[in-house]
Amino acid sequence: MSQAAFLAARDFLLERRLDYDAAYRDFRWPKMDRFNWALDHFDALARGNDRPALWIVDESGAETRLSFAELSARSNRVANFLRAQGVKRGDRVLLMLGNIAPLWECMLAAMKLGAVIIPATTLLTHNDLADRFARGRVRHVITSTENTAKFAALSGDYCRIVVGGAAPGWRAYEAASEVSPDFAPDGETKASDPLLLYFTSGTTSKPKLVLHSHQSYPVGHLSTMYWLGLRPGDIHLNISSPGWAKHAWSCFFAPWNAGATVFLFNQPRFAARPLLDVLVRCKITTFCAPPTVWRVLVQEDLASWKTSLGEVIGAGEPLNPEVIERVRQAWGLTIRDGYGQTETTAQIGNSPGQRVKPGSMGRPLPGYAIRLCDPDGCELPEAEISLPLDAPPLGLMQGYQTDDGRIAGLEGDVYRTGDVAARDADGYLTYVGRADDVFKSSDYRISPFELESVMVEHPAVVEAAIVPSPDPRRLTVPKAVIVLAAGHKPDRDTALALFRHARAHLSPFKRIRRIEFADLPKTISGKIRRVELRSTEATRVENKERGAHEFWEEDFPDLG
Repeated sequence: MSQAAFLAARDFLLERRLDYDAAYRDFRWPKMDRFNWALDHFDALARGNDRPALWIVDESGAETRLSFAELSARSNRVANFLRAQGVKRGDRVLLMLGNIAPLWECMLAAMKLGAVIIPATTLLTHNDLADRFARGRVRHVITSTENTAKFAALSGDYCRIVVGGAAPGWRAYEAASEVSPDFAPDGETKASDPLLLYFTSGTTSKPKLVLHSHQSYPVGHLSTMYWLGLRPGDIHLNISSPGWAKHAWSCFFAPWNAGATVFLFNQPRFAARPLLDVLVRCKITTFCAPPTVWRVLVQEDLASWKTSLGEVIGAGEPLNPEVIERVRQAWGLTIRDGYGQTETTAQIGNSPGQRVKPGSMGRPLPGYAIRLCDPDGCELPEAEISLPLDAPPLGLMQGYQTDDGRIAGLEGDVYRTGDVAARDADGYLTYVGRADDVFKSSDYRISPFELESVMVEHPAVVEAAIVPSPDPRRLTVPKAVIVLAAGHKPDRDTALALFRHARAHLSPFKRIRRIEFADLPKTISGKIRRVELRSTEATRVENKERGAHEFWEEDFPDLG
């Protein structure tokens, strides 16, 4: 019953892929009681299906290609193996693997068992892992040989499984290949049963623990499938690291919801040309990448690569218009932006075939009603992105897990995302910034993202972060912390060029008045820690200090 409802909702969106108005107006989330996506959807899709489900290419030339049928059987073996190691329904399994086939096998297997998966990036430190063990209540660990040392100091009675070799005290994952492929679940899975526990990247505080169910992410990602424009038979490449929610969005649920192939390209160090070569050679049809990747790609002569791409997508943060235009000129394709969180699936997006407005992240996606609410709950043209809780979207988390293990359910009239957006007369939403990042200067509201977009258009700038710098006359003034491109020096001449660039492209009240050349503090997921920059800046100004390579407008009397 639930499987039929899921497929009906999925097919409804596939059939209206280019008809946003009908899709948004008439889509309804499927009603579900019992549902296990791995058993009820993936295994059903896999029966007799020899099309590739997973295709991994290494820069060295090595490849792994598994069909839907093969991956279904392999995940059954792994599920039986994990069950024999003591993994049972509700157990917390920390999964820390790179982009290798066992990652997908374990995800499916744990889901079939009803275990709760804690995805973890291989970049985690000992302290990160200790926090996940304590607050995540980890019972089992699956990781690769090179990462076992990180767990040496973590005591406790937990099962250790190693992939890719032997390690003292660890059970070899490869033994799963000798187990029967015939799997029988120990019972039905409720759609509301817990499935995924994500630790957010913690840009402002300790990571939050986000709990998703067997319906909120697997089924909720129908909105993501629609935004990405995925169809059966597509070969979808998404640039994302395992352990973070976007990897589950676009390297797991959304492609397989559509019956598309998940494609991965492993590079020890990112380089544009090998990636572009793979796009062509492997006939990738849909491609999603963060702005940092797109900004590197457009430095190449993209028109020289004749791709099979039909859809190109940007994710993680908004893209500046210059990058979008350069891709359009080279490939005749428009990068489509979108918005969502670890706590949700894709909420807002420029869906296929729709007009893309420069700077806008699109319109609410099917299944999502978006309100812009001020702190008092009043709706405004520009305010915090909020989701009504009287009829919450299926893709919204169950809640945050507290340190004592309790799940704090969602309360109040709306779920507040912490992000501010503006809505225009056509219903398009434009990202303004984090609610905590937007600041006032001379009583004007300043969006850091808008100013950052202007600065990264200058060829000397690779990355920019805008923070408020305390000022006795204007309360605060915009300060740009700049990471320079190769060949540019952090000196007075470069600062003068950037001040002039800002003046030429920004209104006087938005003018950047201080510039510092420095590295940007980031979380392990790559997000800029603006809270750290703001704190450092406030302390420096209070102590009348400047950074080693910092320049103020007042240093250049000829600016006028």
